[in-house]
Amino acid sequence: YPMSVDAVMSVEDGQEIQAGDVVARIPREGAKTKDITGGLPRVAELVEARTPKEAAEIAKIEGIVELGGIAKGKRKLIVRDTVTGAEEEHLIPMNKHVIVFPGDFVHKGQQLTEGPIVPQELLEVCGPQDLQEYLVNEVQAVYRLQGVEINDKHIEVIVRQMLRKVKITDPGDTEFLWGEQVEKQTFQEVNQNAVAEGRRPAEASPVLLGITKAALETESFISAASFQDTTRVLTKAATLGMVDALRGFKENVIMGRLIPAGTGFPMYRDIKPVKLGEEISVEDLLGSDPLAFEEKVEEL
Repeated sequence: YPMSVDAVMSVEDGQEIQAGDVVARIPREGAKTKDITGGLPRVAELVEARTPKEAAEIAKIEGIVELGGIAKGKRKLIVRDTVTGAEEEHLIPMNKHVIVFPGDFVHKGQQLTEGPIVPQELLEVCGPQDLQEYLVNEVQAVYRLQGVEINDKHIEVIVRQMLRKVKITDPGDTEFLWGEQVEKQTFQEVNQNAVAEGRRPAEASPVLLGITKAALETESFISAASFQDTTRVLTKAATLGMVDALRGFKENVIMGRLIPAGTGFPMYRDIKPVKLGEEISVEDLLGSDPLAFEEKVEEL
């Protein structure tokens, strides 16, 4: 009997069976749409940092793939590091298609099974740079399927906002708390001040936020209130006595101020013309005598 790759075998090799016995089960699945209507939910899933259904298993270390038999009704896949000898076990459901073979060399973050990758898991295993590349490529794949060309920089701006916060793992000698989520820029500024004063800096790990949560958890309550849950955001800001420094674009537009871009930067606003010297006309400078002109140049 020909079996598909996702078939779950119900019998063992060499087992005696009778007519009517179930040999294997083949899971049923609905028709998958490949048009843009099927792709846009995938984009929403990526930018909202949701955990996808039937996610792929990824390698947590680099090494050689080995099969470890069956445990708890699942296939055991072992990745062994050839340098350190470290092992990482992966329990793969029987109905999942493994896309690697025994003896293959895999890298950190490489897919072992079919399916979309969990972004949070990729961030933990490979770091923020690999996650940024994955998110940009996955979003672009949906639009390129329909022949829509979008410059990477537009998606990169969104991904940057999704990774702008860090989670404190060690507060050091700073005022941060364990597990607190702070802006990456604030974290760097506080650490620079701590190092300058001879104190121990804090340590943190990157955090992935969906665009909705990232917009609502921004430092500017005016920017957050203009997006969603206006009453809740303003009530919280009033209760905590929050102060908005008006650093971003949205809050400055709402307040009718210059946006912090181009000549709107504070460093450019305070620029004043400086008079370097007395103005001299070309006629006065050149004159009619070339020798006199050379003398004036030497004087200047």
